[in-house]
Amino acid sequence: MPVVVSLVIVVGAICLLDLVLTVGVIRRLREHSTLISELGGGRMPVPMLQDGETADAFEAVATTGEVVSRDGLSGNTLVGVFSPDCSACKERLPGFIRLARSFSGGRDRVVAVVAEMGGDTEFYRRELEPVARVVIEREGTGINKALHVKAFPAFGILGEAGKVVVSGLDPEQVVTPAAA
Repeated sequence: MPVVVSLVIVVGAICLLDLVLTVGVIRRLREHSTLISELGGGRMPVPMLQDGETADAFEAVATTGEVVSRDGLSGNTLVGVFSPDCSACKERLPGFIRLARSFSGGRDRVVAVVAEMGGDTEFYRRELEPVARVVIEREGTGINKALHVKAFPAFGILGEAGKVVVSGLDPEQVVTPAAA
């Protein structure tokens, strides 16, 4: 009988210690959650230039031979920036294509940039050419650089002279009354 009592006391002590440690871990997780939200401000990362900022000058040649430049933009232009190795890019591609099809001004006012980082750029070219002027360029150059792209996919609407009207990580975020 004394052995059973001793075992019950040991098991009880272990359970009590486990409970104290679990409460400590939960408290620490709450502190970390608070710190992370304060650091990030609770906001999504900024994928490219923000509303009101102006893109640097750029000039690129689309896959169909058309020249695309900041100074050549007229009216609002829908821009999508993709990376072939990005799973979120493939996931959001259909939404961008839907938005591009209904965008005021048609294909002439839609630019799709594919960052050449390996992967199947041909897939993006085939999917996007019917609705956009497609530019394939190395990451960090050309239009990517002019828009200060920091995350993929990135979407935005550029107004006259390359001023960003709206930008975001999802094509649904760039719908404005002017885009509809």
